[in-house]
Amino acid sequence: TTPPPTTPAPNGSCTVTYVPNSWGNGFTAEIRIRNDGPDPVNAWSFGFYFTAGQQVTNAWNATVSQSGTQVLARNASYNGAVAVGGTVSFGFQGTHTGSNPSPTSFTFNGKVCANG
Repeated sequence: TTPPPTTPAPNGSCTVTYVPNSWGNGFTAEIRIRNDGPDPVNAWSFGFYFTAGQQVTNAWNATVSQSGTQVLARNASYNGAVAVGGTVSFGFQGTHTGSNPSPTSFTFNGKVCANG
């Protein structure tokens, strides 16, 4: 028998592009999410984990909160609807001490996304 994977495989409901820009102890990141699912989305939440102590300091086009290493973003009042094949994006600024590796696993409304 094959052991179960430790990280769920992407289910094809979304594709994420994470574009960081680092300097010194700061960085910004733009996140683009494409809805690859069979249904339009009327509201969304998006989650990921940092692995090197990064901290979000502010965000745009989403409400972003952080608890420890877990980051959760929710749509703004004006960008909750995402059509099938449509894209939504948001960004944030943060700080880090040392390395700033990009997150490698993302969820969109609780479903694992593919990295694009």
